[in-house]
Amino acid sequence: MCGKIVGGIKKASYFTNLDWVQEQCMTKLGFRPHPGTLNLQIENDCLQILEQLKLEPCDALVPPDPGFCSARIYPVIIGKEKGALLMPEESVRVHGDAIVELIAPKSLKDALNVDDGDSLTVIICDS
Repeated sequence: MCGKIVGGIKKASYFTNLDWVQEQCMTKLGFRPHPGTLNLQIENDCLQILEQLKLEPCDALVPPDPGFCSARIYPVIIGKEKGALLMPEESVRVHGDAIVELIAPKSLKDALNVDDGDSLTVIICDS
């Protein structure tokens, strides 16, 4: 799946630093996420892949407190970096349907030497 890096609302670092998120990512993905997410606006010709992905079974980050939302997680490779595509429940999504959030154990922008406006390819791994 291909897309372009776009800026976010700078709220994901709070979520990714929560103890339960850190622990579940370690258990389910094998890493603790770096604070924040990298937002990727999926190219139009890849939107079908994203829609199909939503129908696939996957793991989820499930909050212990009902005040938080759950999020579907899909293991991915971004460049040469291991990470995950994060899809929060639709009721709390702050981005349009064509924007996904990526997490990784390190800053993806630093590790891949990329910035807003750059293109990225994400390889979705078998769960």
